[in-house]
Amino acid sequence: MSTEGTATRGLRPDTISILWKFGVMLVVAIAIALIPTPEGVDERGMLMLGIFVATIIGLILQPLPTPSVSLIGLAAAMVTGAMGMSAVRVETVGGGTASLPIEALGGFANTTVLLIVAAFFISDGFLLTGLGRRIALLFIRVLGKTPLGIAYGMAATDLALSPATPSNTARAGGVVYPIIRSIAEVQGSTPDSDESRKKVGAYLTFTAAIVNTITSAMFITAMAGNPQAVAQAADLGVDITWGGWAAAAIVPGILSLIAVPWVMSKIYGPTTKTTPEAPAMAREELARMGGLSFGEIVMIFTFVLLLVLWVFGSSISSAVNGALGTNLQLDATTAAFIGIAVMLVTRVLTWKDMAKNASAWNTFIFFAVLVGMAEHLNRLGVIQWIGDFVSGLVGGMPWVFAFAILTLVYFYAHYLFASNTAQIVAMYGVFLGAAIAAGAPPMFAALVFGFIGNLFGALSHYASGPSGVLYGSGYIKVGEWFRTAFAMSVVVILIWTFAGGAWMFVLGLWDGAAPPFG
Repeated sequence: MSTEGTATRGLRPDTISILWKFGVMLVVAIAIALIPTPEGVDERGMLMLGIFVATIIGLILQPLPTPSVSLIGLAAAMVTGAMGMSAVRVETVGGGTASLPIEALGGFANTTVLLIVAAFFISDGFLLTGLGRRIALLFIRVLGKTPLGIAYGMAATDLALSPATPSNTARAGGVVYPIIRSIAEVQGSTPDSDESRKKVGAYLTFTAAIVNTITSAMFITAMAGNPQAVAQAADLGVDITWGGWAAAAIVPGILSLIAVPWVMSKIYGPTTKTTPEAPAMAREELARMGGLSFGEIVMIFTFVLLLVLWVFGSSISSAVNGALGTNLQLDATTAAFIGIAVMLVTRVLTWKDMAKNASAWNTFIFFAVLVGMAEHLNRLGVIQWIGDFVSGLVGGMPWVFAFAILTLVYFYAHYLFASNTAQIVAMYGVFLGAAIAAGAPPMFAALVFGFIGNLFGALSHYASGPSGVLYGSGYIKVGEWFRTAFAMSVVVILIWTFAGGAWMFVLGLWDGAAPPFG
């Protein structure tokens, strides 16, 4: 019997590196746990904070894969008593009671976590049926005569898929990049030399990375970490709906999608100025694909149904409940599961497809653990204490200036992170709490920090999954990435600050109003 499989499960050449990383995590956890318990914080608070911060550091250092680090953090919290198996009794419909875990296992029943997992399966439908590729080719057929036109076509593709594709890495790497690579190679643009890569491949690849951050910011379901931001905002009393987020993001998002490809063409432009073969290539590929398949038709129906339910679900629920006296609740998670049900019944998606989606299950474990930890920290009073501390640093300032400082720090702190989600988990609630304490309108602040949690995703080549995938293509050098990404971050910040700020003022968010559909 071969021992190769078992050998790799023992000590490995990088064992020392792994142990060193776990050592750093342990030292951090102990150091924070030894801090005297501040006033107003539960006696377990600093221990829980130490384990949480150590887990976040583990997600950055990656001694083991993300789900493994998360489960180890959960085990540490349970063993030390920072998180117990405490439960609450809730009344059931039949008049009885049921026990629900709210500490160690509470995150596994969180609706936002389940929404993320469901949305991964929905995104599978676009890839499995070929609908995502067809959408991309349709845009290229119309807009593909120049690199700038192709860039706009890729932006339109990303935007069209984003509401139902929480894996922005899947959008960038599974749909957009394969088309870009094909077009680049037709133009003789490969990563093999500077002259070759700069013809068109580098421009299209880098533009796709920036565009992906914009589309991810436009919808709660366009990036896996967005529901986590929504959950943390809810812990602070701010309830963000799918429609409310989309309404607030639509204007700065569209303006950014118009501006980014053009600005990139000026500061990181291609040496090839026309791509006449691209539309023909797209037409040929579309001809090979033929007419819409049954699966694609089902996905179009499912996509439209999801958009309707995500935008108007609460209104539909209210109307039905008022007319029939029912207790219908069409929230975002319910809508997502309805979409999955349609796909399963029509066999567009099968359980085998769902079972082998490692990204979905990895994300489920990762998010469930971290959401549970974050919620527990809030219950223990730690988040309130940190928020008070951070707000004290900007205390006395007018809220506009304090908010500007907090948002800029939050944005550029992402140089220290290799994941959008990791930073959202670690910092979103803290900075939102500080902004609210400084006097910023809660809904306005919650949405802005939510948008930023996506917009910083291309600051570095390691900043997010899409950036890692696109950098790995070989078309972009590290130095080019840092210089150009910083310049584009300024452009994006200006658009979302002035155009986005003005739009949210029109919506009344500066005065504390809820956005439309919110």
